Amino acid sequence: MALKAFVVEDNVAIRDSLVEALAELAGIETAGVAATQKDAVAWLTDKANEWDLAVIDLILEPGGSGLGVLKACRDRRPAQKMVVLTGAANPDMRRKCEELGSDGVFDKSIETDALMDYCLALARTVRA
Repeated sequence: MALKAFVVEDNVAIRDSLVEALAELAGIETAGVAATQKDAVAWLTDKANEWDLAVIDLILEPGGSGLGVLKACRDRRPAQKMVVLTGAANPDMRRKCEELGSDGVFDKSIETDALMDYCLALARTVRA
């Protein structure tokens, strides 16, 4: 059974590349995508939607932030993981994301391989 991911990213090229990498490298199916905080929160908090992993960018289209998505999803099921993929992964931001319930924070420019390793390890534990 494949893990289901939800990708929150407003840059279409990055989003499409991430969806493809999740499928090819980790065998993770993308259940949905959003470009705004509002759309992401609506989808992720809808109990009818099934997801195991949310990959969230911090800087979203005007009026929203990945921090708001993290905050809105603090009451998710324990098995549902949320990670941040951002270009703003400084120590203060990492701490803030963790305080809001992020299971990991990855820098877009230098830690995409680490994100894929995390996703692959998560997929393996679920399949085991």
